[in-house]
Amino acid sequence: MVQNSHTVSADDTIVGSIDSTESSDEYVIADISADGAWLSMEADAAPTLPAMR
Repeated sequence: MVQNSHTVSADDTIVGSIDSTESSDEYVIADISADGAWLSMEADAAPTLPAMR
């Protein structure tokens, strides 16, 4: 059964973090309650909170 990828349940744990390396800073969003459920982008390209409202 395919689940709706836009549905969030009480068991989901979504976190965001900046991952810094020598070459770049990456903004990572992950659901730490599921294996492989993450995405990243350059930190400078990540939307700001006011832009998300």
